[in-house]
Amino acid sequence: MFKHNFTLVGLNDAAEPQFPNEVIQAIAAHRVFAGGARHKALIKHLLPLDYTWYTIKAPIDDVLHQLDGTQEPILVFASGDPLFYGFGATLQRTFPNADYRYFPTFNSLQLLAHRLGLAYQNMENTSVTGRSWQELDEALLRSRPLIGVLTDKRKTPQQIAGRLQTYGFSEYKMIVGEALGGPNEQIRTLSIEEATTITFQDLNCVILKQTAEPTRYFGINEHQFVGLPGRPNMITKMPFRLVSLSQLNLHSASTFFDIGFCTGSVSIEARLLFPHLQIAAFEKRPECEAIFRENTQNFKVPGIQVIMADFLTAELETALKPYATLDAAFIGGHGGKLLEIFKRLVPLQKQGARVVLNAVKPENARLFNTVAKASGYKVLEPIDLSLNSHNPITILTAEKI
Repeated sequence: MFKHNFTLVGLNDAAEPQFPNEVIQAIAAHRVFAGGARHKALIKHLLPLDYTWYTIKAPIDDVLHQLDGTQEPILVFASGDPLFYGFGATLQRTFPNADYRYFPTFNSLQLLAHRLGLAYQNMENTSVTGRSWQELDEALLRSRPLIGVLTDKRKTPQQIAGRLQTYGFSEYKMIVGEALGGPNEQIRTLSIEEATTITFQDLNCVILKQTAEPTRYFGINEHQFVGLPGRPNMITKMPFRLVSLSQLNLHSASTFFDIGFCTGSVSIEARLLFPHLQIAAFEKRPECEAIFRENTQNFKVPGIQVIMADFLTAELETALKPYATLDAAFIGGHGGKLLEIFKRLVPLQKQGARVVLNAVKPENARLFNTVAKASGYKVLEPIDLSLNSHNPITILTAEKI
């Protein structure tokens, strides 16, 4: 049975790449190669006359199918270190039993740190290259003092700066390295505001360096949120909010639905305390959308997916991507349709997933208990809380059996 054999060679942006003898010998010994079009332009003069080249480009599945059908050893050129957000990890997932050899060079973030004389052992490495904002958002929410960002042609330094400006991350300065190692290399240190106005070369990477200590939150007073006009009590009060989040076991969750978000207080607190979470917040009242946006910007909370629709009719598949199941849900409002809400939650949740509701009226507590048990959940010990002159609240938790 044929066993795939891959040799991976890292390239920087130098016009004339310099390779050790071992790599030169490996190139001469291969007939099949793969890499990006830019890589081919850099090393084409080193390839044998009868070579075959597979261009690595989207859709990647097509490229992997071509490589799978090749019955010869393959030498793959990649940028920097193939195992640092590179094609090497993709090959390992696709061909776990293949033989591998690696000849990396410095990745672009390492090169930028070297140019700056910057010790980078504590740098939080993130990538937005063909990815969502999640990694970068999580590093920002955790207030990491040094953040490296791999970019692409869509999520450029200018776009990154715009996102930081929108959410008020002015405590960072941006260092942009362009075409590092090549003849057009350029390095610029900019304020976030300055970076929003500049167009950069296509090949670039970013280091964000914290210049001031940010404000951190743990339990946000409800009076700090922008609320519904004339409805000051339409918000989950801070003590109830924190206990509710603790009941949801969010430290071990990946996905969280906030059903009926209103001001967004629950989603915002959850995102600040658990930056790894993928959160989808649902609300059918259109006036809440602008309130939610203002609150997320005031508290510097990017990355919450807002779905302006009734939860009972909303598209849920998109809200869960790339995950298949829902780990936790907070029901902020149910409009008397608690049974219908549970019917939508049941197929999304697996054993151990939780649902929490804050009940003011005893009849709502009884309804929750009845519906949850009928839906295949066990109801945990309720928590009764009271705050100042407000009515007592019962925090109800259901865990799927």
